[in-house]
Formats: sequence, C-alpha cells, structure tokens
Amino acid sequence: MTVGPRILKTGIAVALALYICSLLNFEPAVFAGVAAIFTIQPSIYRTWKQISDQIITNFLGAVVALFAILFLGDSPIIIGLAVILVISLSLRMKMNTGIPLTLVTVLAIMSSPDNESILFTLNRFLIILVGISSGMLVNLLILRPTYKKNYLEKVHGIFHELSLLLRTAVSNEMKEKSFHEHSINLKKDIEKLEEEYKIFDEERGKMSKLNPLDIREIVVFKQMLKTLQQGEQVLENIDEHYFQSKTKEEEDHLFDRHIEQLIQFHEYFLLKYEGKVKVNNIQMEEQLIKEGQEFFEKILEMYSQKKDQNFRIMIIASSIVEYSFHLQRLNELIDQYYRVANRKN
Repeated sequence: MTVGPRILKTGIAVALALYICSLLNFEPAVFAGVAAIFTIQPSIYRTWKQISDQIITNFLGAVVALFAILFLGDSPIIIGLAVILVISLSLRMKMNTGIPLTLVTVLAIMSSPDNESILFTLNRFLIILVGISSGMLVNLLILRPTYKKNYLEKVHGIFHELSLLLRTAVSNEMKEKSFHEHSINLKKDIEKLEEEYKIFDEERGKMSKLNPLDIREIVVFKQMLKTLQQGEQVLENIDEHYFQSKTKEEEDHLFDRHIEQLIQFHEYFLLKYEGKVKVNNIQMEEQLIKEGQEFFEKILEMYSQKKDQNFRIMIIASSIVEYSFHLQRLNELIDQYYRVANRKN
C-alpha cells in the first residue's frame, strides 16, 4: 500500500484540527476534521480557491440554517428545504466546490437540540473555520506539490506503457485480454496526466507570483501530453482497423518498422529534455522527416493497389503521420526552451 503526500497531509490536517479544537474547547471537534478533509487540494491555487469558496458558502449556510430555525423550525422537511436553498445559492454563485462542507455546516447547526442560539451557530461556524484553516496550513507548509517532478514521472510511465502496446500492436504478440487491460490503463493514465497539466496551467495563470513557472517549459509539457495522446490514437486506430484491412507480411513489416522508429524518436526527445543524451538536432530532425516521407509514399502506393481496404489503411497512416508531426513539434519546443535558458545563463 502506497501512502502519497495528499493522504499524509489529510491525516496531519485532521489531527491538527482536532488538536486545536481540544485546546479551544470547541465541541464537537469532528466537524473540524471533516472540514480539514475537504480543504486538502492537489495544488496551491486550488487550495486558495477552495478556502475562499468554503468560507463564503459556509457563512451563507450558517445564516440560512439560523434563519430557518428561528422562523420555520428544525423539522426534517425544513432541514431538507434549507439544504435545497443552500445548494441553489452556491450554484448560482458558481462555488460548487464549497457545497459538500456547507451542507455539513447546515446539518451541524440544524440537527442539534440547542440550535436556536446565535452563539451556538457561531460556535459551529468557528469549528468549521478551524478545520478549513488547518487544511490550508498543512497544504501550504507541508510536502508542497513538486509539479515538475510528478508530471515528468507520469510522462515517462505513460510512454513506457504506450511503447509496449505500440510495439506489439501490429505484430499481435500480446494476448488480447492483456492488450485491452493495458490499453484501458493507458487511457486512464493519460486522463490523469491531462488533469496534472490543468493544475500546471492554473498555477501559472493564478499563482505566478507565489510559485513562478517558466511558460516555455509549460508549453513543452503541453506538447508532451499531446504527443502521448496522439500515440494513443495510433494505437486505437490500429486496434480498430488494422487487422480488418487484411495486410500482407511486407505491409506488416512496414508499419512495424516505422512505429518502432517513432517510438525511438519519442524516447530520445524525452531523454533530450532531461539532458541525458548527446544532442544532434539537425541529424535527428532530418531523419524523422525523411522517415515520415518515405513511409507515407509507400502507404500511398499501397492505397492505389488495394481499393477495397485502402480506407482503413489511410486512417491508420494519417494518425501515424500526425504522431510524427507532434514528435517534430516536441523536438522544436525543447530546442527553443534550451536556447532561451542558455541565453539567460
């Protein structure tokens, strides 16, 4: 079992919230623990956004709950109506992330027998604030996210999974069940990488002063994502169309050889970004372009000869050519990034 930073921070935030409540004699402290859990987020910006939304919506929830108790009572129907009103108002203010904790606040206030006192409502609201503050402090001060390291680790992990599947897709060496299990995992991992990139982009746009990130590096990371996505699209097209096109052994060899070369280029560019290989940009770029042109010329020749199966072949070929294009683009962006970095140094 792996205990990640976010899991660890959640436990620390809950413990801190409960400890502060015990020092201040705030009861029941469990609501502070719940608030701390909701506050922990995967990035600094999302933490600030969550706190802002939660404070506003929880204050709103406390006011609605107190108003309902004083003028309408605390029957289950009234509590349900108060919940509906709070959700509607939160959605209207576009503060969706604060809704779960706000509902906890409403229930904490309205479900107690001593809920008609303003001091009681204030007590519950302060307990929630203790939990929010604990989550914020832990998320900002302990095990702060290492975005670049996490992102690159995910990129390399996804690439190795993609390369395994692409290398065996045309040759059909993997068992069908295993191939599809790996394909499903690959799609899920790419979706997670998309979310990681969104976090990057949020941090750059919203928290640039607190956590400066090089925009050129962000562009390189975006292209890494696009290249992996296109590689996965090649895999999907092969799985859907290749074996129905009834290719010959010579054609299998053509696709297999070119895909293998693109994978090698892909690996080289990732290692080049990390400064782990000797750089020969012109030769690599010329070779990539030349290989792509030769491949597509041979595909066009096949297209003219196989009228009944050519559409499936062209779907696969066009996705492979686009994969090659994204690899060229990745190489160009890495070069631009290092040229600017070298000038600064």
